[in-house]
Amino acid sequence: MKKNKKRKISIMSYLSKYKFGLISYILVYLIAGACTVLQTIYMAKAISYITDLGNKLMLAIYTFLFVAGLVLVKRVCWFISNYLYQKYANNIMADMNLDLAKQAFRLSSKTYADHDTGTFVQRIVKDPELIVGMLANLVDFITDLLTSLVIVIYITTINIYIGIIIFAIVAVGLTLEFFRNKKKRVNRRDTRKKNDKINSLTTEIVRSEKDIKSLGLEEKLSEVSKSNYDEYKKSSYKTEMTDILFWSGRNFVVEFVGILMLALGVYFIDLGLLTLASFMIIYSNNGNLYSFIWILGNIADNFVEIRVCSERMMSLFDESIFPCEHFGTKSVEKVKGEIVFKNVSYSYIEYADEEEADETKKKKKKKKERKIESVNKIFDNLSFKIEPNTTVAFVGKSGSGKTTILNLMSKMYEVDSGEVLIDGININDLDKQSLRNTISLVNQFPYIFDMTIRENLLLAKKDATEEELESAIKRASLKEFVGTLKKGLDTKVGESGIKLSGGQKQRLAIARALLRNSPIIIFDESTSSLDNFAQEDIKHSIDSMKGQSTIVIVAHRLSTIKNVDKIFFLDDGKIVDVGTFDELFENNIKFKNMFYAENLKN
Repeated sequence: MKKNKKRKISIMSYLSKYKFGLISYILVYLIAGACTVLQTIYMAKAISYITDLGNKLMLAIYTFLFVAGLVLVKRVCWFISNYLYQKYANNIMADMNLDLAKQAFRLSSKTYADHDTGTFVQRIVKDPELIVGMLANLVDFITDLLTSLVIVIYITTINIYIGIIIFAIVAVGLTLEFFRNKKKRVNRRDTRKKNDKINSLTTEIVRSEKDIKSLGLEEKLSEVSKSNYDEYKKSSYKTEMTDILFWSGRNFVVEFVGILMLALGVYFIDLGLLTLASFMIIYSNNGNLYSFIWILGNIADNFVEIRVCSERMMSLFDESIFPCEHFGTKSVEKVKGEIVFKNVSYSYIEYADEEEADETKKKKKKKKERKIESVNKIFDNLSFKIEPNTTVAFVGKSGSGKTTILNLMSKMYEVDSGEVLIDGININDLDKQSLRNTISLVNQFPYIFDMTIRENLLLAKKDATEEELESAIKRASLKEFVGTLKKGLDTKVGESGIKLSGGQKQRLAIARALLRNSPIIIFDESTSSLDNFAQEDIKHSIDSMKGQSTIVIVAHRLSTIKNVDKIFFLDDGKIVDVGTFDELFENNIKFKNMFYAENLKN
């Protein structure tokens, strides 16, 4: 199966889509900049006319009126450019967000397990926003830079000696900015990584506030938050201090040159090489020298920010960093539901965090390889078979590999070697639609969306009839609860189903699975966190499906799987026993002890 290691995508691919609008935006902005230049030049002419010994007062008044017209044109152009920016910037940002969100759906479950939530949130939401903002700033800064450059050149035409000094200082400023931004780029990457950690922890705190309060973890998590913020502050402080150090040197040079220009102006006037009017023009535009160097620094800052954000954002499309799911091309319409694991081996590999590698290092290494931190062997030549339309369970102590089997079975994880077969077909050969339509997964903590109960159900089957919805909630033991609600199926359940109990969330997730009518339904410890009454409801819901689909259960509570057709008993990544509940209870001492231990706890 061929894997696309890195998609050809860049910022320019988004900009080119709106090139006509963006070119219009830049042209209008440049016209506004040209008006600023002409305003400076003609104001200088007006001053010359006023100070001229000849009678040129009316000419000066006409020049001032022309300057007023330039100001009006400039303001109109800025209004139009802002309108164009708002129109196209939002479109570009939306396109980036959408593409990144789609790419996020392509990433493998293992990829999400290997990275913090903030890693993805920042890249999908924040980085595109920053890039669009920085691109607009660049147009602004470049226009201002051209304006300042023309004015500096104009000053040079008035007095060549002052012009030479100005360009010498610009060269010094450029050198300082080069070294500052080289250092800043490294510091900025580190700051963004620290910010990712803060966002990840914040997301977790918001989602688990009840658990935090009930377990008294406020103080502990406050300490973790403080540690993360301290690291972020140190990194941010380092970046800012680098800027301050270089800026202080740059500003000293610029201010010194301002004093030098004043002294030279007086000297040149005394020698008769400069008129008083020309000196007033030069000195009144002295700020353009500072602006010129300051703008160069801002342009460099924006390029650094765009480059860092772009590298982070586009890294989502690089499978050497963020591996994606891959599917075959075989389409299957009707599936019986037979599942076979044939000599399956799988290891959980942890990688070192090297995703922010320096670009120069990337160029030196043609093939980038992620550094392996640890390897944990889960299965070695695991084999078993599940018959169609049977109900089976996997049991064993924590860490024995139960959930990993489900992840491999549903292709959330990919095997290192061996095969996982559905109806004799390797799941790697199935196309995405065939595989996803074949298997429904009900997790221990299913995600319920911030919608109504009806809308949550229709996610599974958008064209489901009222009869199908009623049947699903009845078989999922949800009908009685829905009947107590004033709005029934049209009741909103809140973010993550916060208005529902754990058992109600599970039953709603089961109803979604029933609506899909998949040949294979997987339950991952669906009753482990429920009370006995909710557990019985879920058990009845699962029992109602028997014989209609292949049902695979990972069980934490053995009492919930007494009626299954077959139980696979796992120990240390191996299936050590297979049989019915009664057979294992009679013949397997470990299974019996697990059952007694569970009942003693209850």
